[in-house]
Amino acid sequence: MSTACVDRLHAIREEYAIAGILLAVMVVASLFILGWLPVVRPATWTAFSLGIPGIDALEAELPIPRDWGLAFAGFPALFDAFWGATCGTFDTWLVCSGFLQRGFTAGILIGITAPIVGSYLVNRQMALIGEALAHTAFGGVAIGLFVGSAVPRLDYPLLFALVAAAIAALGMQYVAVKTDGYADIPIAIMLTGGFALGVAVISYGVVFSATVESYLFGDILFVPFENVQLMVGLTLLVLSTVAITHKQLLLITFDREAARLARINVWFYDTLLIVLTALVVVAAMQVLGAILVAGMLVIPVAAAMQVTDSFNGGLVASIVLGQVAVFGGIFLSYYLNVATGATIILVAIGTYVVAVVTTS
Repeated sequence: MSTACVDRLHAIREEYAIAGILLAVMVVASLFILGWLPVVRPATWTAFSLGIPGIDALEAELPIPRDWGLAFAGFPALFDAFWGATCGTFDTWLVCSGFLQRGFTAGILIGITAPIVGSYLVNRQMALIGEALAHTAFGGVAIGLFVGSAVPRLDYPLLFALVAAAIAALGMQYVAVKTDGYADIPIAIMLTGGFALGVAVISYGVVFSATVESYLFGDILFVPFENVQLMVGLTLLVLSTVAITHKQLLLITFDREAARLARINVWFYDTLLIVLTALVVVAAMQVLGAILVAGMLVIPVAAAMQVTDSFNGGLVASIVLGQVAVFGGIFLSYYLNVATGATIILVAIGTYVVAVVTTS
């Protein structure tokens, strides 16, 4: 067998191995997030009937989680231990209040995952894709709220948002490849279409304006604990996936032709990056809102690019600047009594301006 054939077989084997690992990680992480692992107690399950006339005997007991309590067996204890120690040390309302503790935790997680994924997007000049997926996820939230109002056991708007954003991500990739159109065409279609879908569903008849407003503009101070757990799961999924595929993502970001010559499946990793973006967008949605969520994907990365020429250095710097934006935004919003999500983005813009001025 020729050397070229052997190299090709090794490349195919490596791609299948990576794809298998990613699939296993995503499946396990999804089960972990949803609480569908065997460690979940049957007492926490909800009966779910197939509802097919004439065959009621086929009713099944499915692990549909209602309290998410055992989805992360160690996280609640870790959360309580960390914030208990922090509250005991500083003894101030800012770190002892339960809703602020949840808000800080959610913000820290978003300040990590968004700049990591955003680093690849910005360097590929795909900054607007986060905005398009956020608007599509908003459409998914509207559908989830609508379905949940009719079927309470399916009241998981963020999961509907996750499905909608993932479908939109794959749809944008398909349109861009199959139509040979400019990359901004599918982005523009999804950006306007997703938001239009959300408005159409909301206007259909079910009134949940307060809930919709929290997803549209963000409400970090009222993030439920189960949504914090969802963010933990998505963060673990994003970090593990990026750690496994960093070399491939880096190559397709800066030299796509070299990636093809190296027999890397460029389409697969393009799709993977867009799906990861969808996960981050959904995780950040209730913190920053659909309108502002793209800011954390782009602004800390843009600021980091002003202070370092290294991709890995910029990755670390963007995470640090993301944390500055989160903490600065939360504290300023508390003292100024203004919207937290908007303040986080304004602080992030402030760091970008400072970076530009100090390095010019």
